[in-house]
Amino acid sequence: MIEGLREAGVRGWSLLGLGGCVLMMAVALGLEHLGGLEPCPLCIFQRVAVMAAGVVFAVAALHDPKGRLGGAVYALLSLLAVAAGIGLAWRHLWLQSLPADQVPSCGPGLDYMLEVLPLQQVLSMVLNASGECAEISARFLGLSLPGWTLIGFVVLALVPLGLLWRSLRRRNGYRWPGVTPQD
Repeated sequence: MIEGLREAGVRGWSLLGLGGCVLMMAVALGLEHLGGLEPCPLCIFQRVAVMAAGVVFAVAALHDPKGRLGGAVYALLSLLAVAAGIGLAWRHLWLQSLPADQVPSCGPGLDYMLEVLPLQQVLSMVLNASGECAEISARFLGLSLPGWTLIGFVVLALVPLGLLWRSLRRRNGYRWPGVTPQD
């Protein structure tokens, strides 16, 4: 498997990332529709980050640029989406770690806010906290769902980092030891 990653092109790395995004969304939707867990506003924004990364990975896989610059651009775009997801999951965990007396009160639902408020104000309200985001609705192996989502985003970040490293090593002429250049 390591040898395959060493020689994988943009399409291979992108399909790996897309697979990770599909897995993360499948778990989220399964927990919602099969497990009965309703997503809070931060959970929904984390899903948007997963979907944004997935779209970048899908476009990169379809395009499959052969040049160094194309791979680096797709790597940076997908890394940006994944980094946003990491930040959102981190914020979610922070809210869950607050003592009960410091948890902000629950605000209106996300659907309502999106209907009556400008997007910038909705983002500000969600990121500044909502009481429902501080509730821990489920744990698995001692971690809450945002903890697992953070782990998923960190693992997913390895894909654009690997793609970026691949683009940079090609640019600087570096090759893996024992691997003959083929591109």
